[in-house]
Amino acid sequence: MRSSTLRPLLLPAAAGLGLSLLSALPAQAHGIADAGLAHGFSHPITGLDHLLLLVGVGGVAAYIGSSVLLFALVGAVAGAVMGSLGGTLPGAELLAALAVSAMGAVILASRRSGQGPSLGLIGTLVAMAIAIHALLHGQEASGTASWWLGAALASTLVVGLSFGVLRQAHARWTVLVAALLTGAGLVLAVVPA
Repeated sequence: MRSSTLRPLLLPAAAGLGLSLLSALPAQAHGIADAGLAHGFSHPITGLDHLLLLVGVGGVAAYIGSSVLLFALVGAVAGAVMGSLGGTLPGAELLAALAVSAMGAVILASRRSGQGPSLGLIGTLVAMAIAIHALLHGQEASGTASWWLGAALASTLVVGLSFGVLRQAHARWTVLVAALLTGAGLVLAVVPA
């Protein structure tokens, strides 16, 4: 079945995620948004909060539906523009960490209810989670398009891979990832950087 064709991919995917987590920066990894293409590309992979949020978005899209990805894109653009224009949000770093938990909680709540969730509600939550994170990067960016391009490419890669792997995996893998994300976001929220 689907899980038998996916099994050979699970070990390399888990190893890659593990290596990324081991090399990750602290949750408050914001502050390097004008260092060029390579730094932009590396942040979504080495910034722990960013990596986990993107895996969560891919997981929500795999579990709920790919339309969620359009909401994520809107949230990313809106947050980046707001931050670039000087917008702020009290407690944004804390909210960015809790957004990781929110992605896991969306999946767990959808599974528990047994009902199809409202795409508008789930999409809005995903857009807000991404927007908070993008706002932080928008605040520190000084118009360096190369950083944004690198970050966008890596973010798309992480979301796409997590979406593809979890879409093919048995639902219990997505639920396991959701539980891990829920806990990881809470840890990121309380552990000082």
